Amino acid sequence: MERLMATHREIRLRTRPERGLPAPEHLALVRTALPVPAPGEVLVRNRWFAVSAALRTLIGGGVKDAPFPPVEPGDPLVGAAVGEVVSAPDGSGLRPGDLVSHWQGWREYATPSAAGCTPLGDTLPDPVAHLSQGWTAYAALTRGAEVRRGDTVLVTGGAGAVGTMAGQIARLLGAGRVIGSTGSPAKADRLVAGLGYDAALVRGAPVPFAAQLADAAPGGIDVLLDTVGGEQLSAAVAAARPGARAVLVGALSGQLDPAGTGTTARVELDSYPLVLKRVSLRGFSPLDHPESEAEWRSRFGDWLRAGAITFPHVRVAGMDRAAEALREVMEGRHIGAVVVELP
Repeated sequence: MERLMATHREIRLRTRPERGLPAPEHLALVRTALPVPAPGEVLVRNRWFAVSAALRTLIGGGVKDAPFPPVEPGDPLVGAAVGEVVSAPDGSGLRPGDLVSHWQGWREYATPSAAGCTPLGDTLPDPVAHLSQGWTAYAALTRGAEVRRGDTVLVTGGAGAVGTMAGQIARLLGAGRVIGSTGSPAKADRLVAGLGYDAALVRGAPVPFAAQLADAAPGGIDVLLDTVGGEQLSAAVAAARPGARAVLVGALSGQLDPAGTGTTARVELDSYPLVLKRVSLRGFSPLDHPESEAEWRSRFGDWLRAGAITFPHVRVAGMDRAAEALREVMEGRHIGAVVVELP
């Protein structure tokens, strides 16, 4: 076993913001006693953890039926992480030095249950790629929307952690035209230049979103992978072709609304297109299709090694910069995933 210090650092919620998005002053970098694993738990030294906009909802009080409970003041933040096993219970199949993924990020050492750790092996050429949200995009496109060759696909939030993977995956699955949406012309250019998109729509541009979509997909869309909701979901439903499939995996329009709490995401829909064009509209989680995870990792590894796909992400060095990285994610300053790298 490696020589351990008596303490480690973790980032906790100091207080919920009374209004606006969480900022670094709402978080605290705390030095505390090194966690001691209980029976059945693994001691893991985290090496990387993901910074996700979904934390806004947990910080805001959470929503019913979400997979994670709300983060209360004084609690450490949570999120996907990759780390090295320091110690593991007998019979777990884990050994010191093994790389595993788990959900106790935002701390230097974690004690997930053995069942909550996924051994990583060498399926992917870079361990950090296990923090991509490509599984969400892949499962949504293959299980939820069942993308067919030649489909016109719209991905809202195309520059985010899901969207930067979804455009590339849709292209690899045979989509005929892939359209994304994002928040700036610079991001739109990046989506088209190297992330699988044929066209990119800009939220808040002088031309209304629905008009941009009509120009980019004059014949309508067959598939919607929606991470945003709001106006973009309304426009996509109006542009749907007969038999279109819409899969909702997020609601960033409400989650990142500075005037809200991140716990509601309201949208006004015209139900006539849904009925008359037999459009399916469903919420989706990859957790409902656990068999797709191993399939995704195998294909992802093959695609990465062949140079057919990339994992767009930004690495932030050290716990000292993690709180600021969360603010940057919520303000949409980056393209792709954001990962904190620990020494």
